[in-house]
Amino acid sequence: MTGRPEEFAARVRQRMADTTTPVTPAAIVSAVRAEPSAAVLGDTAVLRIADRVHDDLVGAGPLAPLLADPEVTDVLVNGLRVWVDRGAGLHQVAVPLGTVDDVRRLAQRLTAAAGRRLDDGSPCADARLPDGTRLHAVLPPVATDGPYLSLRTFRHRPFTLDELVQQGTVPQPVAPVLAGVVAARLAYLVTGGTGSGKTTLLNTMLGLVPTTERIVLVEDAAELHPVHPHVVGLQARTANVEGAGVIGLSELVRQALRMRPDRLVVGECRGAEVVDLLAALNTGHDGGAGTLHANTPADVPARLEALGLLGGLPRAALHAQVIAALQVLVQVRRGPDGRLLESICLLLAGGPDRLVTVVPAWVRGQGVGPAGPGLANLLRDRGVPVPPLLRAPRPGTTGRP
Repeated sequence: MTGRPEEFAARVRQRMADTTTPVTPAAIVSAVRAEPSAAVLGDTAVLRIADRVHDDLVGAGPLAPLLADPEVTDVLVNGLRVWVDRGAGLHQVAVPLGTVDDVRRLAQRLTAAAGRRLDDGSPCADARLPDGTRLHAVLPPVATDGPYLSLRTFRHRPFTLDELVQQGTVPQPVAPVLAGVVAARLAYLVTGGTGSGKTTLLNTMLGLVPTTERIVLVEDAAELHPVHPHVVGLQARTANVEGAGVIGLSELVRQALRMRPDRLVVGECRGAEVVDLLAALNTGHDGGAGTLHANTPADVPARLEALGLLGGLPRAALHAQVIAALQVLVQVRRGPDGRLLESICLLLAGGPDRLVTVVPAWVRGQGVGPAGPGLANLLRDRGVPVPPLLRAPRPGTTGRP
């Protein structure tokens, strides 16, 4: 092979661009072998170059190896600099992106593959790639030093509860409590900050739902893939170039209620759809779930109030709906030591106005909290055995998990 591998791959890309042949793996291999200097290449080298050209033409190009790394959760591109997160924070890595124009073309190609538009007239795009990777892209001049790309990858196989225990995300004594919440069909929200592992934990908990039940997922972008034999998903749709065709989460929640859900799940509550979710959970749909951005459990009532106002639900009515519809909060956080289950709380009515209060049932490093007996009673009343952790005496008399 004459020249550097990059030059060889560039010639193959140009050969593909000069033909009308569909970009398939077989066509790319043929284009590689058509190069005069390819005669000295073995099969392994041909396939390696073909994979690279395929990534450059229809894939993630130089970012493909990072997205294929199972330890990578986030890939961030700031102009010509690349940062990755392998679960322990962001680190800059050396990736040959080429020029700023090359990065722009990469962003536009990835966005187009997801059926979205990215150009000077629409310089921001949020899309889901065919492999499930979530992409957000911003072009200059909106991106002052861009283009900027933010890619979040997802495991093709969700973690099991035992795997989360082995990784230290969930303490071993607490795992039966999470399983009990699912078995008792308690409605719960997984809360936490951005990138704290809300979707990961929700995926795991949905995998504990009995196989005789039907799970209906409603999401803005399809990210949940629980290991369960009966899962159907609904995904929101953005407007087309004419500004028409929007289908939002609120509409999807109403459609989901007609699909005979045993468990109704909203992947992320971020707007007026929270009103429809609460209404649905108040009509006999036990065991529903969702995620919500909140830095601490104490922030959840105010966060729900803000979202309820977007849906036209007054404060008092919102709190009454929450008390009737939701029972449990599962808080996760992300720190230097990874993603961790921080606490399990109950949502209770407090004070003369019966506003929602968040009371800890278990807190990492502190053990069983004031709502521990209340959670044990909820499980017992629904015929679920109380886990040993909740049968133990309150903190101060025993060790703390």
